[in-house]
Amino acid sequence: MNGKVILVGAGPGDVELLTLKGKALLQQADVVVYDKLVGQGVLALIPPTARRINVGKRANNHPVPQHQINQILLDEALAGNLVVRLKGGDPFLFGRGGEELELLVKHGISFEIVPGVTSALSVPAYAGIPVTHRDFTSSLHIITGHTKSAPEAEIDYPSLVKLNGTLVFLMGVSAMESICNGLLAGGMPPDMPAAVLERGTTAHQRRIVSTVQNLVCDAQAANVQTPAIIVVGRVCALAEQFHWAEDRPLGGVRIVVTRPRELSSKLTQKLRTLGSEVVELPSIQTAAIENNTVLHSALNNLSRYGWITFTSPSGVRIFFEELRKMRQDIRSLAGLKIAAIGSATAHELEARGLFVDLIPNTYNAGHLGAELGAVAKGMRVLITRARVGSHELTAALDAAGVPYDDVPLYETLYTCENTDMVRTQMENGEMDYVAFTSASTVRGFVGAIGDFDFSQVNAICIGEQTASEALKHHMKTATAQAATIDSMVDLLVNLRRQK
Repeated sequence: MNGKVILVGAGPGDVELLTLKGKALLQQADVVVYDKLVGQGVLALIPPTARRINVGKRANNHPVPQHQINQILLDEALAGNLVVRLKGGDPFLFGRGGEELELLVKHGISFEIVPGVTSALSVPAYAGIPVTHRDFTSSLHIITGHTKSAPEAEIDYPSLVKLNGTLVFLMGVSAMESICNGLLAGGMPPDMPAAVLERGTTAHQRRIVSTVQNLVCDAQAANVQTPAIIVVGRVCALAEQFHWAEDRPLGGVRIVVTRPRELSSKLTQKLRTLGSEVVELPSIQTAAIENNTVLHSALNNLSRYGWITFTSPSGVRIFFEELRKMRQDIRSLAGLKIAAIGSATAHELEARGLFVDLIPNTYNAGHLGAELGAVAKGMRVLITRARVGSHELTAALDAAGVPYDDVPLYETLYTCENTDMVRTQMENGEMDYVAFTSASTVRGFVGAIGDFDFSQVNAICIGEQTASEALKHHMKTATAQAATIDSMVDLLVNLRRQK
C-alpha cells in the first residue's frame, strides 16, 4: 500500500512560528525530507524514530537537484511511508511545492499541503517593518530574485515602481545590485528607504536599513550573507521606531538546552518567552529498569521504611508508574516521610497529591544526605534514583549512621540528536550558551560532540556539581545562585545585561 506525502511549511526559522498542524504531522512522520532553510528548532522536533533526508539547497548550491528531490518523495511514498517534506517558509510561495506535487499526482500518491508562515511577512515584522501602513502604502508585492532558468529574474521594474507599494524580494541577495539599479532606472527615487534583512526571526537576525541608492554598498560593508530578503518602500523607515525582537531580555541569544526531552519544556519555554532562540539537544535520556525485582521487593515491604527519598522528577514518574503496574496506589505510602532533592522533584510529587517533608537548603545529593541523616535517626531510608547516582548521598547517611536501601529505578543513557548541526554552529561561533541541568547532561553532551575545543563553550550550570563536571572539559562556566530552572534563567538574563 502506498504511503502519503505532506508538504509542510516550516516557517522562517523561529520554531514557534511553525503551525500546530505542521508540528503534529511532523511528529507522526516515518521519513522527513528537509531543506537548509528549515530552522534548527523545527529540526529538533523530528521524532527520533523518523528517518531524515537532507536535500538542503542554498543560493547557487544545489547538492540534490530538484528532479531528484521529486523522485525521493515518490520512492519513499511508494515504499508505504508517511513522508513529511519540510520546506522553509511556505511550500507554494517560491518553494517549488507545485513542482514536487506533479510527479506525485502522476503516480496517484496521496498528499496534503500545510501552509507555512512566509518570510516575506514575518522577517520584516521581526525587524520592526510593517509591510503595509495606511500612512505609507496599502499594497504589498512579493518578487523572486531569481528564476528556474536564469540567475536573475526578468522583472518589469517601471511597472513595479508605479505601483507605489512595498516590494519584498525573496532570494535576491545575489542580485541586489541588479534589483536596485533596475528600480532606479524604473523611476524610483534614490532616497526611497530600503532594507536587507539577514537570518530573520533567528537569534542572530540583522537589519541594514538604507536607501535604494546606497543599499548595495551598505550591505557589502556589513558583509550580508544568505538567507536574507530585501524590502523596499517607505515603511522601512519605521524600523527605527518599531524594532522589538532584539530588545527582549534574551533577544539575540542562541542557547542549547541539554535536558532530557521529557524535562526540557519548562526551561525551553521560559527562554523562548524572553526572546532567545533555543536548540533542544537532549544529551541524556532515562530508561526504566525492566523486571526491577529490587524495586518490587522494596514496594512490597514499604513498612520497613521511615523515609523515602527522590532525587529527580524522572525518578518520581518512573516510581509511580511501577507502583501502578503493581496495582498499588499512594495509600501504600501512608506513614512514610518524603524527601526530595529540590523544588522540581517536589513539584512532581505535589502533582500526585504528596507534599514533601524535607528539601535541603542547597539542592544537591550531599546536602540532601546530611539533612536527612540529621532527622532520620533510628529509621531506615528508601532511596529511589538512577542506577549510577551520586555517592555523596549515601556517604552522608553512612556518616550519620542511618541505614538505607539504595534502589535503582532507571538507567541514564547518553544520547544526542542534531549533534552535527550544533557542532557546526559552535565551530562557527554561532552558539552563545549551553545550559546544563546535571553533571550527566555535561557528560552526554561532551560524548556526543566528540573531539572539540570545549573551552569555547559558555556553560550555564544549575549547581556546583554540574559546574565541576563542565570545568573538567575546560568550559567557561557560570553557576545559578540556586539549583532551579528559574535561577538559571535569571543568570542568563543577568549575563545578557552585562554585555
